[in-house]
Amino acid sequence: MPDDTLSASALQRLTGLEPFPQPSIIPVHAPVVLMHGFGVGASFRRGGHLHEEALYLRSRGVPAIAPNVSPYNTVRARTAQWDDRLQHVLDDTQADRLLLIAHSMGGLDARYLITKMGWHEVVDALVTISTPHRGSAIATLVLSQPDLVRDWLTNMADWVGTHILEDGSANIRQALTELTPEHVENTFNPEVPNHPDVTYWSYGCEAGRGTNTPIAPIFRYLNNYLYEREGANDGIVSVRSARWGEYQGTVDADHGRQVGISSGLASHFDSNAFYASIVENLADQEW
Repeated sequence: MPDDTLSASALQRLTGLEPFPQPSIIPVHAPVVLMHGFGVGASFRRGGHLHEEALYLRSRGVPAIAPNVSPYNTVRARTAQWDDRLQHVLDDTQADRLLLIAHSMGGLDARYLITKMGWHEVVDALVTISTPHRGSAIATLVLSQPDLVRDWLTNMADWVGTHILEDGSANIRQALTELTPEHVENTFNPEVPNHPDVTYWSYGCEAGRGTNTPIAPIFRYLNNYLYEREGANDGIVSVRSARWGEYQGTVDADHGRQVGISSGLASHFDSNAFYASIVENLADQEW
């Protein structure tokens, strides 16, 4: 008869069974809303920019929701939709508190919701990831293109933005104008200060030039352009611009990888693990 110890060891290796095979539950005290940024590149056939990350968080026991709003519109237009989406989350979950994790332009939307639309009464914390808190020179670059190119791009984007959602709307040229460093620094930030009742955390992201992290080919020109003007960046937003509130650190990932889009280049970044780590940190706080 085979040795019991050896047999048991072989059986465990064969089955791969563990006492607790599911990922550990993150005991967060409130629903987590993931707020997406500008554009639709990461949305097609994926349920939205952050849909997959929300589903992963649900596998960790987190009531996570990643709604979609118009991808090519101004902060004020998008926040009218976010206002409706957040109220739906409260009604659906029967919660009275929320935690917001916002990527890119979504962070500006969230700041506006909190300060100007009364959501400070409900939101305990806002965590922004690669949000252009000081604008992005990429917006200025797009607006400076020849009229023919700019008109073609804006007309196409406005059509997509209007039709991609049932309640979609678009005004990409005004939205880009409001994402320029001049507008964010001189108009948006003075009008939308942090609310004292809300905790603000932020992450910056970098890849490509000046780093050891590969960047997707689609971002290479923008990465170089932005590096010359704002330093280390992720292809869309600089680390300097992303710093806001209590800075949590710089992540090695380009703008696409932050929402789970891989270019096939070697990288150890895992968007699911990253968002889970943020929620774990939020769960450790005393609210």
